[in-house]
Amino acid sequence: MDYRDIITIEPGKRSGQPCIRGLRMTVQDVLEYLAGGMTEEEILDDFPDLTHEDIRACLAFAADRERRLAVLPQYEMAV
Repeated sequence: MDYRDIITIEPGKRSGQPCIRGLRMTVQDVLEYLAGGMTEEEILDDFPDLTHEDIRACLAFAADRERRLAVLPQYEMAV
């Protein structure tokens, strides 16, 4: 599955945050629900427009973003 087929970014929607299939549900929303302890089934019950694949796409998007951040040069903080 390629998350780029599911995650969309539109400047006029949700301030340009990554959303799911053009909906107003953001990747951040889904990640926060999961981090808060909601199960995938609970999220799908609360938001019937979402699918299992949408949630997996959010996780893949977040993993890819983390991987890209890991290759940025590290800057030392001034003390």
